[in-house]
Amino acid sequence: MSTDAGVIDLLGMLAYGELLAFDRMAADSRLAPDLGRQARLAEMAAWEMANYRRLANRLTALGVDPEQAMLPFVTALRTYHDNTEPGDWLEALTKAYVGEGISDDFFREVAEVLPEGVLAGPDRALVLDVLHDDGYADFAAGEIRAAIAADPKVANRLSMWARRLTGEALSQAQSVAQERTPLTALVLAGVGDGESVDGLFRRLTTAHTARMTAVGLNN
Repeated sequence: MSTDAGVIDLLGMLAYGELLAFDRMAADSRLAPDLGRQARLAEMAAWEMANYRRLANRLTALGVDPEQAMLPFVTALRTYHDNTEPGDWLEALTKAYVGEGISDDFFREVAEVLPEGVLAGPDRALVLDVLHDDGYADFAAGEIRAAIAADPKVANRLSMWARRLTGEALSQAQSVAQERTPLTALVLAGVGDGESVDGLFRRLTTAHTARMTAVGLNN
């Protein structure tokens, strides 16, 4: 039985996201104020690469060239990262915390709502398993909260930065949705009618707002 083209798109987008996150996170680690923090972010980058390998191996097992599966998402994801290059350590952490959080929420929603016949058990489990664990977000959140406590004015700067990240992420998501009909069809197959689509975006917005509030940032 052939694998749904939308599932290939889903795995390909995740794989390229992990590959690019590794590259950017490793570079951002050089913004760290000390070696301990640099090592922590570098460890996160290594985790991204390990997840990329798992996704690439799965695509290969499905008879798909990982590079071909990733290519349709190169422009959108590179544009997002190029347009949101952090200028300092706190911006790098906010990007990891906010940007990766939005991405994780989306992929989690898709994996959980798709029927079993569309997203097979191994693929569903893989998608959910490569999402970032709480320790990833806790580190970034702790750093952001400590910086705000030391200098409350930091909150306004990082809030503006987070809004820029969110706007850019939504812009590139719209581009992907317009260009990759298999992936869009896959998402719509899971959420169903228009009301369900609205519900999906409400849940994503609610999660994003809670994430911002948790570290003292404003939407």
